[in-house]
Amino acid sequence: MILVTGATGVVGGEVARVLASSRAVRVLCRDPGRLAVRGPGLEVAVGSYEDRASLSRALDGVEAVFLVTTDPGGHSDERFLEAAVAAGVRHVVKLSAYAVGEDDADDLITRWQRGCEASLRSSGLAWTLLRPRSFMSNTLSWAASIRSEGVVPVLFPRSRNACVDPRDVARAAVAALTSPGHEGRVHPLTGPEAISAEEQIRELASALGRPLACRELTPDQAAARWARRYPPEVVRALVQSARRQARGGKTTVDPAYTRLTGHRPRSYREWALDHRTAFGGDVERPAAAGAPLVAGAGVGVD
Repeated sequence: MILVTGATGVVGGEVARVLASSRAVRVLCRDPGRLAVRGPGLEVAVGSYEDRASLSRALDGVEAVFLVTTDPGGHSDERFLEAAVAAGVRHVVKLSAYAVGEDDADDLITRWQRGCEASLRSSGLAWTLLRPRSFMSNTLSWAASIRSEGVVPVLFPRSRNACVDPRDVARAAVAALTSPGHEGRVHPLTGPEAISAEEQIRELASALGRPLACRELTPDQAAARWARRYPPEVVRALVQSARRQARGGKTTVDPAYTRLTGHRPRSYREWALDHRTAFGGDVERPAAAGAPLVAGAGVGVD
């Protein structure tokens, strides 16, 4: 049995969907009403990282886990790993962040992810680390502004990021969970190119068939917008990460995804075409790996 956490999110949901189409898989979630995954092999375990009894029930009979946590500075990883060891789990595939492997990344969220990775490495469990760059789906945060104004407000619009389609991250996770040889390995995951927000906006305009404008934000303006959703320490981490991107720190294109899956990573143009209805476009073309993902990706830097 494989357990998938984060199944109401953009990557975990796709991992669960792919697995449930062909094998028994269990998902751990707080609110089953938010779960969009369906499949003949799907089981749902209701619980949380704070509830040890629910973790024990969810982990009963589980051999491998896809682990997603989204509480910067929190202790969800430690709680989960303690329960996993007690339940006899063999292998944990952990969703981390590309920035963990970069020496110049020292924001709160990256430091927390490094600590989470260290906890897994020292747990005694077999482990695999997935370190994706920023998700292309993060640009869904622009959807309301695009639909209402045709304008995208963005910080450092000309800075580039080798962002990755979350469906590709999910494909990498499924490979690590279901095929041998991934224990003790780190898989850095990027898209095929480093692309700026201005370039992404042009791709969205092409996909939608209408002009879009980019409005550059100052760091203070961006921080004020993020503060509507996140606590101050997370806002500071996001600004710090954005400044590092503006210095060119997130442009590396890594071949690990192709080595791992045998497929080329999807481009932002492909992602934009597959998700254009989220931005007010016409009916989406069929996605190459199942239904398009439109859920949020959670807090994180890359």
